Amino acid sequence: MKILIRSAVIVDPSSKHNGKKTDILIEDGIIKQVAKAGSIKEKVVKIIADEGLHISPGWFDMRVNFREPGFEYKEDLMSGCRAAAAGGFTGVLTMPSTHPPVHTKSQVEFIRNKTQSQPVDVFVAGTLSYNHEGEHLSEMYDMFASGAAAFTDDKKPVQDAGLMLRALMYAKNFGGLVISFAHEASIAVNGKVNESVTATRLGLKMMPSVAEEIMLTRDLYLAGYAETKIHFAPLSAARSVELLREARKKKIHATAEVAAHQLVLDETLLTDFDTNYKVMPPLRSKTDMEALIKGLKDGIIDVITSDHSPEDIENKQREFDHAAFGIIGLQTAYAVANTALKKILTTEEIIKKISINPRKILNIPVPVIEENQPANLTLFNPELEWVLEEAQIKSRSKNTPFIGTKFTGKAVGIINKGQVVMNEN
Repeated sequence: MKILIRSAVIVDPSSKHNGKKTDILIEDGIIKQVAKAGSIKEKVVKIIADEGLHISPGWFDMRVNFREPGFEYKEDLMSGCRAAAAGGFTGVLTMPSTHPPVHTKSQVEFIRNKTQSQPVDVFVAGTLSYNHEGEHLSEMYDMFASGAAAFTDDKKPVQDAGLMLRALMYAKNFGGLVISFAHEASIAVNGKVNESVTATRLGLKMMPSVAEEIMLTRDLYLAGYAETKIHFAPLSAARSVELLREARKKKIHATAEVAAHQLVLDETLLTDFDTNYKVMPPLRSKTDMEALIKGLKDGIIDVITSDHSPEDIENKQREFDHAAFGIIGLQTAYAVANTALKKILTTEEIIKKISINPRKILNIPVPVIEENQPANLTLFNPELEWVLEEAQIKSRSKNTPFIGTKFTGKAVGIINKGQVVMNEN
């Protein structure tokens, strides 16, 4: 099939066409021609053209939960892929918090095989510990050989420092990536929200930022000792950004991500006990939020993720203390980030955080918008204003505080594996 993308601004720092308004001809999933806007006259099957259209290497989300196997009533692999495509993502990394957890090569292969025909490339993170129990190493190398892209116990932080060190040293032998969730559970016992005046007034159990900072310090030290790389799951505290900045100066090979919702939501929104604002790590102060944004601008935080965490009504719409953590975010991650950052980061800088950097960290090939390259592309409009409506949600779960929110910036569609998925404006 021949596809012509007409008059789109290319946003790709690795392409010689970066920043230019062009026509792009795609045939059978390969970019055949990139030329000046309006110059390609080829007869095609499909034309994609829109005012304000931009195009970039396909976006990649480093932190999603698709819940299958075991919790398909919250999300399954197919509904997760639909949500990812609607959000502009051509690739995702799934977390291993399923039932059973992804801790063997057969489970990695199950997910990869089931999703191979989807327009979204689904990469798999295996557990760091066997059976997700935090006691013994999982079959890390076997999973790596079967296609696992990273290893993490997701948001069950590894409390055993010896286990984390062994994981870092073992993964180093075969080039694997360990992802750490910086959270010292013994400090934040049963905590639900950030330690703050708001939490005191509401009578909710607190989760102080020092719990994140202490675990971050420990794992940075261990990575430096092991002389290997480490990636940190969503950071939320101002001090965490500074700790990471200091580690970089010491040449510790550490990268980090932030969840998009942490850039626009803060703890003061909890006053109505709306469980859609209950997330892990918790919403923190405006000062923390500003520090996270500065960390993105400075390059200390490398990646923006959706932290897509689908939850069914029974687990989410209940008393705040007993409600599950998390919100869905695949369809809003770019819009949230662009709305928060459009006056601070350039469009190219935002695209690096959601397309290029995640793949580099995971050692996955980065798509390039050049002739004779595979068409792995996201089409988007950074100036389009829109409102999220519940009917637009592709996920099986609807746990988001953003229904009815007006955003600036939206994914228009994706092209990957010769498939085209377009969104309605």
